Amino acid sequence: MKAAIIRAYEGAVEIADVPAPVLADDSVIIKVHAASINPIDNILRMGYMKDMMPLTFPFVMGYDVSGVVTEVGKDVTTFKIGDAVYARANQDDKGAVAEFARVKAAELALKPASLSHLEAASIPLAGLTAWQAFVEFAHLEKGQKVLIHAGSGGVGTLAIQMAKHLGAFVATTVSARNADLVKSLGADLVIDYKTENFDEVISDYDVVFDMVGGDIMNRSFKVLKKGGHLVSIKGQDTDGLAAQHDVKFDWFFMHPDGAQLKTLADLVVSGELKTVIDSTFKFGDAAKAFDHLADGHAVGKIVIDMTA
Repeated sequence: MKAAIIRAYEGAVEIADVPAPVLADDSVIIKVHAASINPIDNILRMGYMKDMMPLTFPFVMGYDVSGVVTEVGKDVTTFKIGDAVYARANQDDKGAVAEFARVKAAELALKPASLSHLEAASIPLAGLTAWQAFVEFAHLEKGQKVLIHAGSGGVGTLAIQMAKHLGAFVATTVSARNADLVKSLGADLVIDYKTENFDEVISDYDVVFDMVGGDIMNRSFKVLKKGGHLVSIKGQDTDGLAAQHDVKFDWFFMHPDGAQLKTLADLVVSGELKTVIDSTFKFGDAAKAFDHLADGHAVGKIVIDMTA
């Protein structure tokens, strides 16, 4: 089959022929209709996590997938051939930007009929990251105040909507050009990070969801009330700031979860969650998609149309 691969760390993305995935008893094979890409894809590509998550080359790119089931493992009872599904595959089953992908049944959910494959592919990693930040770590509750950094990004656009679904007051940091977008997603307070210092604008917040790291994360401790919670996907509290501010801190990396994707699908159907797609690329232009991802200015998600 054809797939978007790299042959070495920092290597160029190219379309090449690679062996198709082999069916496993607990998995399905999907004919991929669409895939989306995330910052972690380029982080892995550049070798920044090779000590923690070493790659084997040629490495097939991408984790977020939407498509149709073509084969079903003998232990799978929840899906059948012909089902339209979407997922974020685990590290062993990576390879969404390909004609076919293997995904464990436990990591799959049925694609909402109201979503195209392009829209569905934009949800898994970003949606699961936001949901797990708020539900598994922060335990966000109705009436609490949450600050979401980078609200116009792939995770941020979904995080705003999820926090509103959970009943929170939502502040977010974006550039002025994206203010109207995040307001339309439910943001109650928009902070222009280019002209305002968020830690001078807000205080006594219950939760901060950090997707930036560095100085932004460190300054975020100051806006939390005592007993508040900072959840980050970008940095670790190496300076002990959580203890100094008497707050909780968690760093995490999302995990695939089909049941949680089912919950997100229900939110899509109810109209509480909508996708935000920055751009769509043809399969043959996958290298351009990854170049655009590397720019770091995508609003919402970058999606690759595997049928084009």
